[in-house]
Amino acid sequence: MKEAGFERRFRFWSVLTVISIYLLILVGGIVRATGSGMGCPDWPKCFGQWVPPTEASQLPANYKQLYTAQRVAKNQKLARTLASLGFRQVAGDIFAHPTQYIETDFNPTKTWIEYINRLLGALIGIFVFVTAVVAIPYFKRDQPIFWLAVASWLLTGFQGWLGSLVVSTNLLPVMVTIHMGLALLIVALLLYAAHRARWQKKELLWQQQVELETLGGEADEELAVVAGLQWLLWLVIGLTFVQIILGTQVREQIDQIASAAGYTQRATWVDKLGGVFEAHRTLSAIVVLANAYVGYQVWQLEAPALRRLVVGTWGLIGAELVAGLTLAAWALPAFVQPIHLTLATLLFGVQFLTLLALRRLNRVGGEVGAASLQAMQ
Repeated sequence: MKEAGFERRFRFWSVLTVISIYLLILVGGIVRATGSGMGCPDWPKCFGQWVPPTEASQLPANYKQLYTAQRVAKNQKLARTLASLGFRQVAGDIFAHPTQYIETDFNPTKTWIEYINRLLGALIGIFVFVTAVVAIPYFKRDQPIFWLAVASWLLTGFQGWLGSLVVSTNLLPVMVTIHMGLALLIVALLLYAAHRARWQKKELLWQQQVELETLGGEADEELAVVAGLQWLLWLVIGLTFVQIILGTQVREQIDQIASAAGYTQRATWVDKLGGVFEAHRTLSAIVVLANAYVGYQVWQLEAPALRRLVVGTWGLIGAELVAGLTLAAWALPAFVQPIHLTLATLLFGVQFLTLLALRRLNRVGGEVGAASLQAMQ
């Protein structure tokens, strides 16, 4: 059956948006690795301008005091709001965070790195809005796709606002962690929408799913295995998510250690990391073993599409291990840090696609198995 125009448009924009988000994660990692997170002290403008300055002479003489006062006032308002809503711990962290009172010196390179990061974020906002618009035809055909697209758009808007808080709190750890977690949620929603839009027609079933018709009495056993693998994969995805969050916290500790050391003595930074780094390193071994086991079980299903996803998962894990070992052994080289983060988020995406593929196999396989039983009667 020929694919309708609105289906092609939706799949194009949803996939383009996901790719752009991964590019933004990579750029965000570069921002962190280069220490450019506060290259623009305000938001959405940069030093009060839509086009950032290139020289300190373009700024007011008291720009540090000016932007620090603006940021502190915004943080105090946010903290009071959070406290009134019951989030007293987070509010206390905002009040107590000492770096919110510190303004960094103007650095044109860091300013433009951060500003490019913001421009890419704005572009993604446009992409996800277009994705929601081209999803309108699905409102009467497949409402989950429409609502997934709309939810992604709304969450992207919230993510932009949260990004302003990351700046105003001078990279408060809890804000950075929430920012990262929300990005992964948006990726998952868009991947689910794109996957559902592609496989919603039964004419596009995998060859492996069609082969279930020949399984006869073994169909129920095969589908039970698939259902069990779905739960195991949920667990593995959860482990990966926790590992990424721990990684952001390790990154935050590194920033603090580097700042305290005046960005010198880089070789000693790893030794100064605390329990979070140990947890991150230990969990990495668990993630590897869990993915190896689940990947082996998925491979036994002999579905070509699933096997490609397993190969992708194992390849990403191998590359991620190399990047992690390089960071630990070679004094945290800055160029490896964004690669390490991007590989982890790509792994999350491939795992989620594998889960969706198993879910589709289980649902359609069940329908085929029921039809087979009816024919036998």
